[in-house]
Amino acid sequence: MADTMQFDLVSPERSLASLQVASVQIPGADGDLTAMKDHAPLITTLRPGVLTVQGPEGEANYVVTGGFAEISGDGTTVLAERAVPFGDMTEEVYHDMVRSAHEAHAKARDTFQNEPGPVDDAAKLLADMVAMGGHIGLTPPNF
Repeated sequence: MADTMQFDLVSPERSLASLQVASVQIPGADGDLTAMKDHAPLITTLRPGVLTVQGPEGEANYVVTGGFAEISGDGTTVLAERAVPFGDMTEEVYHDMVRSAHEAHAKARDTFQNEPGPVDDAAKLLADMVAMGGHIGLTPPNF
């Protein structure tokens, strides 16, 4: 593929991918976007969702819970809070992700009782986690 770019996906635990790709579909906090070679430089935050890369070897999907994507003309780097290859995504892993988001929401409610911003942000993260599970065919845990 002549029109490829470097793609790197890193989480705090490890580097998950470093390869040449034609495109990266990113679940951006302000909406989904596709990065390709010669894309205008951009930094965006991620929302929970599925990140999809297309390359010479085919398609690869990763579940991300948040983080940042930096797009430049010759590459895209994603720094994910948590990232799991789609094939490794199980109900147990998903429930752990939702449980963490639920705990963060509860902590925000307790800590910021008169400040709706952080509580709203935590509630949105939890709602996005639940929606992502429905999108990929997983059911959220009962609390």
